[in-house]
Amino acid sequence: MSEFEGIRPYNDAEVPAVLQRLLADQELMRMLAAYRLPKLNRLLPGLSRRVVQAALRREARGVATVEDLQHRLEPYLDRLIERSTLEVTYSGLDQLSATQPHLFIANHRDIVMDPAFVNYALYHAGHPTPRIAIGDNLLQRPFVSDLMRLNKSFIVHRSLTGRREKLQAYQNLSAYISHSIAEGESIWIAQAEGRAKDGLDETDSAIIKMFCMSRKSEPFDEVIASLNMVPVSISYEWDPCDGMKARELEQRARTGAYVKEAGEDDRSIAMGLTGYKGRVHVAFGTPLPAGMADARAVVAEVDRQVLGNYRLYPSNYLAFEQQDALPPALSDWREGFSALELAQEQQRFSARLDALPEALRPYWLLQYANPVRSRLRVLP
Repeated sequence: MSEFEGIRPYNDAEVPAVLQRLLADQELMRMLAAYRLPKLNRLLPGLSRRVVQAALRREARGVATVEDLQHRLEPYLDRLIERSTLEVTYSGLDQLSATQPHLFIANHRDIVMDPAFVNYALYHAGHPTPRIAIGDNLLQRPFVSDLMRLNKSFIVHRSLTGRREKLQAYQNLSAYISHSIAEGESIWIAQAEGRAKDGLDETDSAIIKMFCMSRKSEPFDEVIASLNMVPVSISYEWDPCDGMKARELEQRARTGAYVKEAGEDDRSIAMGLTGYKGRVHVAFGTPLPAGMADARAVVAEVDRQVLGNYRLYPSNYLAFEQQDALPPALSDWREGFSALELAQEQQRFSARLDALPEALRPYWLLQYANPVRSRLRVLP
């Protein structure tokens, strides 16, 4: 494991020391105090930090392993999901073995909640939770890195600039993923680098090729088969970060570039965690069939499952209808929803759209309309 020292999650033996380090991190305590005790924090910030720290010390008692930590966090995740969603549904888990590791390759809309919803589904179905790939661009603060690595996250070095460094990092990542599967540990990784901010879910062939980089001497189809790859499709009725994404898309279209503001990723994470999502569906696909000849074949199958299993909501159809006429194959979509649901979602749709500056509205609509366009691509 020494070759993976810089990217691996923390192991059980490291948990107590990392927890103590987190409890002593004043920046983390300040952030938590501002979130959990906003009034007290404004009046007596020092006291609010000590109150939060004492509460966390109590919670941390008896946590000696990663599994202990996940058990302790599970009720908090449950409450977070209950408060920020109308309904969460899952499909496909009954087709997957709970004893066999899988490489879950998923579409990516939210930095934290995508893998959190997958974890939530697997945990409650009695499946082991996966190790989670997370970009190093999100780990600028030491306490964030500690928190993520405590919760079975491993690091993807996205910020490297040198070609040789990148190659070495991806070979190491490839080896770590294969090593994890061989150890019996599942993996969650996004189908492409970064979130699909325009709502277009497309698998990057470079990700597929990366899986095989450390095993070039083996036949491609055998490497892919050994990874037990399962496409996962997550669908949000409402994206809490849709306004931020629209602003980025508009600026890129207007200027050709976008530079993130300081703390923007932190705000995206916070909004994604707490913002209203409406209904959420996570669809687990079926393991890729044998005989995948090349990366193109894998991409086609992953895309077919991700797009085909994506659950469309009124927000998607309403956005599409603002931009185009629905083809006959999807024109009866209203029949799948009650009159009350349709009225409520039309009102919510209009309110969210009207709240945006005029220049951002086409890009906001794009995020919700594009999944319909993607569905049309895979319709028989």
